[in-house]
Formats: sequence, structure tokens, C-alpha cells
Amino acid sequence: MKLLLTHVPRARRQYYGARALARLQELVEVTLHEGDAPLDPAGVVAAARDVDFIIADRSTAVPGEIFAGLPKLKVVMRSAIDIRNIDVEAASTAGVLVTHAEAGFVQSVVELTLGLLVDLSRGVSRASADYHAGRMPEIRVGRQLGGSTVGIIGYGRISRTLAPLLAGLGMSVLVSDPYAQIDDRRFTKLPMDDLLARADYVICLAIANEETENLLDEAAFARMKPDAFFINMSRGNLVDEAALAKVLTEGRIAGAAMDVGRAPDQMPSPELARLPNVIATPHVGGLTPPASESQAMDTVRQVEALVKGEVPPGAANLDRWTRRP
Repeated sequence: MKLLLTHVPRARRQYYGARALARLQELVEVTLHEGDAPLDPAGVVAAARDVDFIIADRSTAVPGEIFAGLPKLKVVMRSAIDIRNIDVEAASTAGVLVTHAEAGFVQSVVELTLGLLVDLSRGVSRASADYHAGRMPEIRVGRQLGGSTVGIIGYGRISRTLAPLLAGLGMSVLVSDPYAQIDDRRFTKLPMDDLLARADYVICLAIANEETENLLDEAAFARMKPDAFFINMSRGNLVDEAALAKVLTEGRIAGAAMDVGRAPDQMPSPELARLPNVIATPHVGGLTPPASESQAMDTVRQVEALVKGEVPPGAANLDRWTRRP
């Protein structure tokens, strides 16, 4: 059996470790993409002409047009949860299975979120930038997390790990998620409008889908307190970026931090990231060796199952999988 790993060399080093790659090569014949730029659809078809499986990185689109050009293709895998770069409906129509990894990045994202909370509150990166530029930083009174109120939008795996830590710091924790049952008595469940009005920090961790497109819009930001901070650790399409830029430039909220946005590769948009009251990181929340290794090894386990003739874990469209090995 043959497999294409679409990651460019740098992304492969960062997101697909040597141990996972070595194990893949024991299981199947692996073709590596050695170009500096991500494969376009025509490039995917050319590189995967004879393969049974593809492991697609987040920068490689897998649109519907490729399936007709790859009649031997049986499975498209992602070493991540997010499979929005794959046309799952087209894959299903063609009988191709789509799989995703589990959330091996939770701890890493939680730790970065804590760092951004501290940075917003104490001006760490601002002071460091001044010192690096040879300027004396302005001495400002910081904000203590303990005793403040944090509002978390979305109560999935990251939120369930983050919320107890914030409560342990002495923060009052509000949660808004119409689909989640919240059993921890330390947390208060509220409608999103009420959460926005009460929170000193608003952390967006809602799932990204059609329902949550522009969930944080002009009306939502208008409900926030003028001294509140906004943090987005989910996806850029949850935020109306023009509305966020407006409230930030007009000083109607205190500031924002983000690891995601609508720029390519789900990075923060440069127009937002350059604002003086914004802290931005280039979509590195899950970029730690344990997180990358965990998700890469999920795809290895999927290939192990496929080689044995078994159904792999993480299947997204199992009921429409007809191109079986």
C-alpha cells in the first residue's frame, strides 16, 4: 500500500515527528512532498496518482475535483481535528473515507491561553518590545487575575481543562454554551449576552461551524465592558474582524490576544495583529512536541488499522466509505 504525506519539509519537522514517520514507513510505502510550497489540487493529483492513502496537512486543500483524478485513493487523513480543508461531501460521494486525529493539543493550547492572559494583564510583551528597542517601558498598573471574572464561550475539551485552572487562580468563571451540561459548581452558566456584559476577560473557545460564523460581531463586542480583554483561541471565522478592529482602535475594549484568524493557514490577520493593544501569535497553540506527536501517532494508528483490514479510529464518514482496501 502507498501513502502521500503532503507536509512541506518544515511543516513535517514541526507537525510530524521522526518516530511517527518511521513507523509509517514500516507500514506502507510513503511518498514525501519535498517542495517548499503546499501542493495545489493539481499537485495533489500528480503526487498521489498511485496512492491508497493521503495524510493532508492544514495548508493543503483537498477539494472535490481531486477524487475523480485519484481512482485508487481510499482514505484522506488529517493529523488534526479540523477537516475543513477537505471536501468531505465530495469524498463521501466518491466513497473515500475521511479521518481526523484526536485533540492531542489541549494542554498546549491551555498553557498558551494562560500566558496570553498574563501578558494582557501585565504588559509583558509590551515592556519587552520597549526594552528591545532601547526604550524605557512605561510603568503601568497591572491587573490581577485572581478576583477577576473570566467568561469562556464554548465548553469543549480545552475549556474543560482551562476552566478549573482559572478557578484555581481565584477567578470567577462564567461559561456560555447552549449545548453543554456544566456540572462543576465553581462555574456559572449564562447566555452569551450576559457573559459578555459581566466578564473582565472573554475567551472564545467555541467550535467553528456555520452556526458560529461571526459569533463575535459588532453587537457582541458592544456588550463587553470597556476595560475587558478578548482572547480568541478557536478559529478566526468566529470573529467579525472589522468589528473587533473598530472597538480596539476606538478603545471600547481594553485589548485582545489571538492565536488564530482569517489570514492564510488560520493565522491572525496582520491588520489586527499590528494594533498596539493586540497580542498575536502565529497559530502555534498546538505547536509543541507532545501535541504534534500525539496527533501524528493518531494517523499512524489509523494506517495500522487499515493495513489490518480494520476500520480506523477517527472516521468522519464511515457510512459512505465504499473504496475500501
